[in-house]
Amino acid sequence: MDKNISPAKSGTMYGLLFGVIMVLEFVVMYVIGMKSLVNSSVGVIVNIANYLVLPLIFIYLGCNHYKKDINNGFISFSECLKTGVSITVIAGLVYAIFSVIFNLIFPEFINEMLEISKEGMITQNPNITSKELEMGLSMVKKFMNPLIVLPVTLVMYSLIGLIYSLIIGAIVKNDKP
Repeated sequence: MDKNISPAKSGTMYGLLFGVIMVLEFVVMYVIGMKSLVNSSVGVIVNIANYLVLPLIFIYLGCNHYKKDINNGFISFSECLKTGVSITVIAGLVYAIFSVIFNLIFPEFINEMLEISKEGMITQNPNITSKELEMGLSMVKKFMNPLIVLPVTLVMYSLIGLIYSLIIGAIVKNDKP
């Protein structure tokens, strides 16, 4: 057993890979046009991938890596939690930092997203008043602020990591006798 590698550190590679995949997905979506993703099956698939499939896969891979390659076939429930949460926090950090930098480089992206949000609000509620529309758009704009994006993304992915790590930990744990 290599005592120098903690469960959290062992998940770093998987967290970075997960974060890079989310960044690449975003870039591809931006290139093909974000409007095509709103209320479409492609947008739903991307969200399911980012919030369900990819976290489960990377947490499972990270826990198995720690169990088989680092800890001689053993992993406790707490080690699964540490590994899984570290993976999703690192992925969330990579994605949040990219998002902040992207919005600084391409400030017109925020206006494009506000327009998409406006169209979506009007489509969902054709009787929306201009005051309600402005209030909704101001909330969307607040959540695009880098000071909000970074912590909200980290908290969201931390919770996702915690929940999925609990599930995966129950499946793959193998305590030392």
